[in-house]
Amino acid sequence: MGDILYIVMPAYNEEANIENVVREWYPHVAYKAAGSRLVIADAGSTDATHDILKELCKEFDRLEVLRTDDKQHGPKCIALYDYAINKGADYIFQTDSDGQTSADEFPVFWHHRHDYDVILGNRTSRGDGRIRFFVEKVVTWLLFIFFRVRVPDANVPFRLMESSTLKRFLYRIPKDYFLPNIILTAYFKRFGCVVAYKRISFNGRSAGTNSINMLKIVKVGIRALKDFAMFAKDMSS
Repeated sequence: MGDILYIVMPAYNEEANIENVVREWYPHVAYKAAGSRLVIADAGSTDATHDILKELCKEFDRLEVLRTDDKQHGPKCIALYDYAINKGADYIFQTDSDGQTSADEFPVFWHHRHDYDVILGNRTSRGDGRIRFFVEKVVTWLLFIFFRVRVPDANVPFRLMESSTLKRFLYRIPKDYFLPNIILTAYFKRFGCVVAYKRISFNGRSAGTNSINMLKIVKVGIRALKDFAMFAKDMSS
């Protein structure tokens, strides 16, 4: 396996953060193997996010903007993963474009890339509030109930994955599914992938507006219960 790295990020109405995020993360692909890229999926933004990204592409030749058909976070992640796999990435790293994760913590993950199939962040504390922390703990409990896997952080947007490992499971998930990272975490653990968790920081938003509120969280949770049953059946087949 080579060392072509694709750092991928979904984006939606991040005009207040996106330039800083690109400038922070771009060095991690600039000096990697030829073919490495920073790819940001933007669709549906009603602010200047897309215009800012197009301008940044003129400055950074390894930055690409992927237009998708869906503005939702989950389908964007799936589209980004598919894109990176088909472009020949050896490793795929996903994080978000809201500035809540730190690029300074990425080198430790990259250093251990040959030791594991997947390396996931573990947000032992969260700057986005106790409610989000509680929701995450409920999700980890549900993963044990439905899939019999134990994980400390199921939906973390800080994950380095071997492309071949991701490819094993990605196409078992509908391309419009809204919680792919949670289900991928379950697949990785259920099917014996070598997975490591490393502690990361997770800051509150310094700018921009979070598009997820408590009502949406409740609605997502209700829908997730039915979907988890479907995926549990697939994992048992």
